[in-house]
Amino acid sequence: MATTPDPAPGESPVRPVTVSPHEGTIAALKARTGKRGMSAYVEALIQRRLERDRLRELIEDAETEHGPVDQAAVEAKRALLRGDPAGPADAA
Repeated sequence: MATTPDPAPGESPVRPVTVSPHEGTIAALKARTGKRGMSAYVEALIQRRLERDRLRELIEDAETEHGPVDQAAVEAKRALLRGDPAGPADAA
């Protein structure tokens, strides 16, 4: 019998769950979203956190396989993206 895979974040019907944030967090959330937009806002936050967690795992896997990232090369690429001509000439 074939099993169906678990749905990806943001897929399938929604279902209610209970969470217990601090009162100050709830007040800030209501101020930002209004009472009716809280669920969509929290859903987006959770999806973003899951994406960041997965990205961190991918980076850790790549560093395990290939070694740590060369920070000088990263800074050189950032300088290129910013159009900064002051970036190191020998870093590519």
